[in-house]
Amino acid sequence: MEKTGNQRDESRLTRRRKFKENYGGYAYIAPWLIGFLLLSAWPMIYSFYLSFTNYNMFGSPQWIGTKNYKQIFTTDLNFKKSLMTTFKFVLIAVPAKLVFALFIANLLSKDVKGMSFWRTMVYLPSLIGGSVAVSMVWKNIFGLDGYVNSIIAWLGGEKVPWLVSTKLALPTLMLMNVWQFGSSMIIFLAGLKQIPKSLYESAKVDGAGPVSCFFHITVPMLSPVVFFNLVNSMITAFQQFNSAYLVSSGGPAHSTYLYALMLYEKAFKSYQMGYASALAWILLVIIAVFTGVNFLVSKYWVHYDD
Repeated sequence: MEKTGNQRDESRLTRRRKFKENYGGYAYIAPWLIGFLLLSAWPMIYSFYLSFTNYNMFGSPQWIGTKNYKQIFTTDLNFKKSLMTTFKFVLIAVPAKLVFALFIANLLSKDVKGMSFWRTMVYLPSLIGGSVAVSMVWKNIFGLDGYVNSIIAWLGGEKVPWLVSTKLALPTLMLMNVWQFGSSMIIFLAGLKQIPKSLYESAKVDGAGPVSCFFHITVPMLSPVVFFNLVNSMITAFQQFNSAYLVSSGGPAHSTYLYALMLYEKAFKSYQMGYASALAWILLVIIAVFTGVNFLVSKYWVHYDD
């Protein structure tokens, strides 16, 4: 049934009235929306286009279809090497970081005098996060003449080639990632504070010890927080760049050649911006797959209030 002229006018007036009522809301989100479109959505769309081109930043992009992707998967040996190194980094560093963060959070959750001071001191280094300063400090600490080797030499031992050994360089970067546990620790601490103390009291009455309480009460009740930290830490680890670039420069012998470092070199050293864009989109797909798998399996171990 078609609308009459009066009905169409009324509908138009209703839409205008609703728009005026929501005008304030539109005005508030406009800066974010403009920023999202210009700084996030458009660069992503353009990078997807560039991934199918040959573009060196000095001329116009030349369309080459899927040639970049074919080259990455068939002839680029550095791609396979960096991907395997990144997988190893993520699969070891992320769980280690979460376990350590949960351990520290559990210690800092105790209600004892002066605990607020210690919480502040433990979290303080995390305020500078994974910045350039942290990477340079880490390089000095674990260098051949760094503080760690100075202590080892003072104790009568031999210097350890932390950053120049193909076996030790990547674990040293993993240790740096674990050391940056502050954000995860704060989230764990907030989650621990939400667990009812009555559960622990009931468990102690039934004869449960600290270890039993931790694995049968703390971990299940904290599983949503663990899942949140796991996903966030995993995404961050896949994009790890500062440590590989500033601490070890991808060496020795490409043992710390992480994926993000390869992407950077292709884009800003070789000026293969189209190729780098293809690498970026492959990384996006990899992160999406890992995140999706985590969400699929979360139903078996993450327990919510309902």
